[in-house]
Amino acid sequence: MTRMERLRDKANSLPLSPGVYIMKNRAGEIIYVGKSKKLKKRVTSYFVATEKTVKTARMVSLVEDFDYIVCATEIEALTLENVLIKKHSPRYNIKLKDAKSYPYIKIGREEFPRLTVTRERGTDKARYFGPYSGISQAYGAMRAVMKALSLPDCKRVFPRDIGKERPCLYKAMGRCVAPCDGSINKEDYLKLIKKASHVLSGNAGETIDELYAEMNAAAEELEFERAAKLRDSIEALRALSEKQKVVGDSKLSRDVFAVAFSGSIGALSMLSVRSGSLINKNEFIISRTEEDEGEGIVSLIVSYYDTTGQIPREIMLDFDISEEDRALLSEYLSLNLPYKVAVKIPERGDGRALCQMARKNAEEALRQNILEGERENKNLRRLSELLGLSELPRRIEAYDISNVGNENIVASMVVWRDGAMKKSDYRLFNIKTTNGQNDYGSMKEALARRLSHIGDGSASFGDAPELILVDGGDAHVGVAKEVLDSLSLDIPVFGMVKDDFHKTRALTDGEREISIAKEFDVYAFVYNMQEEAHRFAIKASSGAKTKSLTKSSLEKIPGIGPAKAKRLLSAMPLSKIKVAEVEELMRISGIGKGDAESIYKHFHEEKN
Repeated sequence: MTRMERLRDKANSLPLSPGVYIMKNRAGEIIYVGKSKKLKKRVTSYFVATEKTVKTARMVSLVEDFDYIVCATEIEALTLENVLIKKHSPRYNIKLKDAKSYPYIKIGREEFPRLTVTRERGTDKARYFGPYSGISQAYGAMRAVMKALSLPDCKRVFPRDIGKERPCLYKAMGRCVAPCDGSINKEDYLKLIKKASHVLSGNAGETIDELYAEMNAAAEELEFERAAKLRDSIEALRALSEKQKVVGDSKLSRDVFAVAFSGSIGALSMLSVRSGSLINKNEFIISRTEEDEGEGIVSLIVSYYDTTGQIPREIMLDFDISEEDRALLSEYLSLNLPYKVAVKIPERGDGRALCQMARKNAEEALRQNILEGERENKNLRRLSELLGLSELPRRIEAYDISNVGNENIVASMVVWRDGAMKKSDYRLFNIKTTNGQNDYGSMKEALARRLSHIGDGSASFGDAPELILVDGGDAHVGVAKEVLDSLSLDIPVFGMVKDDFHKTRALTDGEREISIAKEFDVYAFVYNMQEEAHRFAIKASSGAKTKSLTKSSLEKIPGIGPAKAKRLLSAMPLSKIKVAEVEELMRISGIGKGDAESIYKHFHEEKN
């Protein structure tokens, strides 16, 4: 029985029930996850002699086996599919490329919450707004809101730091409500944070109306200074609102999605309309390796909203999906909301115009990505010519060693893949078997540990690089080649040779040097790789050293273990702990008198 016959027989035994199917290759790696209303019908279609797209045929040719999970409903299958795609990131599912992580504005859950910009959307129950198309857009929106509502922009933590220091100049300028000296209580501060949430959600008009009513009330009570501040806040919010393009009725809140493809690369454009104003737009580069374009993008939209958590009442699509899939998407997005999310494909009116706008943005993002890719390929081709490589490398790994003294020695591995640095594949190796500052021994240990995983089926760590760059000259290349020979691996390896200013001037294969000093684009490419590996290694070794010093300073004090040390450091920096009096230690960190006296005695005896 052939492989296809075996798989077809297994597919024919599946139930006609909703569920998720999981395709695996010979190494047991999950290469595709899909859902279906009728498992048997869908999975069997892969293994019958029907015409398939090139990419689907390629995926099927790699399938050695598949698993499946029967679900009670199709909505349950969609939920499970989303979880499995996030967990395994199968190569043949349509997905966002790792080109960059998009910024959000975060409002924390502290007693006195602060507004911050972050690229990580955590599971800490904080509120996140975005994602924004760039870091400058996120900071611009955040600062405008903070200025309008006079929210603090300092490093102080409240209520911990209330009354500790004098207010800064911003209070005197009327630019801060000054929680630091008790000028505003917690309840009133939280009201301002609620207003900030409304504005960031696109409801600036509602907040302006509230402030306008407060201003009039203050004027009637002859509180002219407060009325003037409220007037300034209203003007600032109006200025922010004017930057947002009005595209419809003031009651409308909707997101609009459009796609554009060229081969296996595409762009997904999203426009966010809140209260009739276009408040944000984003373009995501995506890779298409799934035969059903509409279904793949539905899964992508589900994943997007699971990340952002901000779902409007209306979703508009510029591409066709079945009425059944629209109903499924609507049901899924409405699960935990007090309203039903409508999913539409508009044919006329404002909705159609928005879809056309989104499509133009998607096409432009795709065009720019193709141009960037062509420049990248040109650099890669030239690098391959200089190094004499037989083919263009799709995965390049660069290594660096960093240490602080004879301890905390780390090796960093950074990865470039398919046109971008792939940060999810970065790795750090804490050097364990090499003693002291031995860069060659450390490099040998790190490479042996990393390269031993090639072909073992362990996610991206099992993928072989097509080019290895090590920070150093001929000796480092020799060490790398020893490791490759011991594992019977044939991977080109080159050393990044530095000049007197610690900048890369050439590459070496251990026998000859290839100058890249006059090859500007190639030089920039290699230099950026080297700097990224160096930055990643330095950050790790410095952090480990700081942690080691902090731990040794506090945890060697009798009665102070890891938990108390952490509590102390969260209340005040080590420099202040060293000079603090017993009463101050007790008041700020909440530790007992005995522990405070031990800390005081320890650091003051050290001074003496």
